[in-house]
Amino acid sequence: MYLVIRVRGTTGVIKNIADTLDMLRLNRINHAVLVKENSSYEGMLQKAKDYITWGEITPEVLTKIIAKRGRIVGGSLVTDEYVAENSDYDSIEKLAYGLINSEIKLADLNIKPVFRFHPPRKGYENIRLSVKEGGSLGYRADDIENLALKMI
Repeated sequence: MYLVIRVRGTTGVIKNIADTLDMLRLNRINHAVLVKENSSYEGMLQKAKDYITWGEITPEVLTKIIAKRGRIVGGSLVTDEYVAENSDYDSIEKLAYGLINSEIKLADLNIKPVFRFHPPRKGYENIRLSVKEGGSLGYRADDIENLALKMI
């Protein structure tokens, strides 16, 4: 499971890349979504790589993200009680393991698929360069967790 975060804004985006970002539900800067690791999503991530960053996420970090930034349709926070009432899981931590293993989707629990993050503490490195060049864009593997923790 990948965590994908939009880093750059909408000014001057080519139409087919903008459509790809819309399909990923990344409409604004600092929004994040969870994406499965399959070939169709890989192609979308490669197409939008100049506007997003992504990497693999662990259940521990996903638990923190859902607890802090997860919202139910209607705007209220996701709690352990809500998860226990509306699913087979009895806590957010177990829900995170289920999401990583693709046993369940956020939509099944009526949880919004987009997480709205704060800008990262200490800022992005550079929003025009890839991670390999010392910037913030593109594939970052496990380092996405450090960025996500700076943003929640």
